[in-house]
Amino acid sequence: MGRIHLFEFEDQKWFPAFLRNYGTDFLQFLANKTKLYKPILPVLERGIRASGTHQIVDLASGGGGGLLWLNRELKKSIPDLKIILTDYFPNIKAFEYSQQQAANFDFVKRSIDARDVPEDLKGIRTQFLSLHHFKPTDATKILQNAVDSRACIGVFEAQERSVPSVLAMLFSPISVLFTTPFIKPFSLGRIIFTYLIPIVPLFVLWDGVVSSLRTYSVKEMQDLVANLDKSESYDWEIQRIKSGPGVILYLLGIPK
Repeated sequence: MGRIHLFEFEDQKWFPAFLRNYGTDFLQFLANKTKLYKPILPVLERGIRASGTHQIVDLASGGGGGLLWLNRELKKSIPDLKIILTDYFPNIKAFEYSQQQAANFDFVKRSIDARDVPEDLKGIRTQFLSLHHFKPTDATKILQNAVDSRACIGVFEAQERSVPSVLAMLFSPISVLFTTPFIKPFSLGRIIFTYLIPIVPLFVLWDGVVSSLRTYSVKEMQDLVANLDKSESYDWEIQRIKSGPGVILYLLGIPK
């Protein structure tokens, strides 16, 4: 199945920010409660230590992904860990919630473009469930910007371009309906646009299916890396690993 770059509602500038935030809040809640990223803990820890900063600069953070749970686990071996959340469309309420849960979280209020990260943001750059949002040209720019800055980078996708992955996304509206009452901080609007006017479960369904169809395969991520200037100055690890019933595709780049 070839990669299909259909549109996602989450990416559209015209899409209401509060609806986008409800969707990213759902993804953050699900990732933390299911410990989705448990299999990549050793990978992420290697990247953090290689960065020499003990700091994560998370790009395209959405609602913060599974970083709350990951943070608790990582701090067992890296007690001085710091995490900075950034996004092109910052979900400030979600960022503030993460900071309330763990004091080592910080965030940037202004829009941050993953293709051109400010030099003052030092640490391993991470992306969770977000590389698929970028077309190959832009995905290459993200990786090239990291290489040009001599920054470690870790990319993690919790779906793949396959029939089972697409079929699994068809159940996402049910997950939204069951989990919404438990998502914090509480929002009356989230209740209204989930149950009374069910926009959230419908757009999460569409974006979930499209995310699978957009996801880069291991081979395609290898091709992206191969086309970078000074790619040989990095050690690249690109693999597919199991996570419960699903999979995680990941890329880790560490300067030599």
